[in-house]
Amino acid sequence: MEILSIKTSREVGEGNNTRKAIVALESTVLTHGLPRPQNLQLARDMEQAVRENGVTPATIAFLDGCLHVGLTDAELERLANEDDVYKVGPRDYATVMVNEACGGTTVAGTMLACKHANIKVFATGGIGGVHRDAPFDISADLQALATIPMIVVCAGAKAILDLPATLEYLETMSVPVVGYGTDEFPAFYSRQSGLEVSAKLETPQEIVDFAKAHWSTGLQSAVLVANPVPLADAISKSEMEPWIVQANIEAREKGVHGKALTPFLLKRISELTKGKSMRANLSLLLNNARLAAQIAVALHIMEKRRQI
Repeated sequence: MEILSIKTSREVGEGNNTRKAIVALESTVLTHGLPRPQNLQLARDMEQAVRENGVTPATIAFLDGCLHVGLTDAELERLANEDDVYKVGPRDYATVMVNEACGGTTVAGTMLACKHANIKVFATGGIGGVHRDAPFDISADLQALATIPMIVVCAGAKAILDLPATLEYLETMSVPVVGYGTDEFPAFYSRQSGLEVSAKLETPQEIVDFAKAHWSTGLQSAVLVANPVPLADAISKSEMEPWIVQANIEAREKGVHGKALTPFLLKRISELTKGKSMRANLSLLLNNARLAAQIAVALHIMEKRRQI
């Protein structure tokens, strides 16, 4: 009978042994989100951004049916160049395990791994959510955010989604959406969406204090930190929206749906924007990795003080 096998990298193991702060990183951006060779360079850059803040990065992925918490550089390179690779959400764990396959973990898939590995801070690009014109196409990311207590740093939800419906779902599931230095929910490529966050906080320490207060109520939902894309790489909502609409129309015409939809839309939008959206994507991912590392340090210091 197959059971979940978890392999911890040497770096993550040493981080645990020396009680260093750890930040989880997803891997679908490596396997499905970006073209080669940008995917591998971005994965390396995100890990380095975490290390530069004195924190251990733990990129999560499946290799040969085994769940890896932390990857070596050789394993990162292998995953970045695998052709037959799964996009792994929680429901796909068993499929990947029994097929002894490789896979990049989604936001939800990464959060499930964090639950097993007791990692409390995770950096991603944009969360999944409710799709436009398909209200029953709801990402498993939202269920994970509703049920796994950790801090997730993102640049909002992917702009290709129905953002008001996504925020309504999060409210229904008692997931607080914290704006980092902003009252407005960022829209991935754009700093503005016209939608409010549930709280505005200014520092990593304030985020940690908020998360602890949230969990003290008995709630088991995540705290979603919405960190706007850096201003220099941001694209206005009015500029992005026509490209998003066009990409969605083309997806419907081609019959693209399910797991294939998000990768199709991101790739097509990158083509339509002549690479401008990809530059924003790379920028926000690095920005989120840095903030997540700073939050992990603040959380680590708080937990150490409580043990004294």
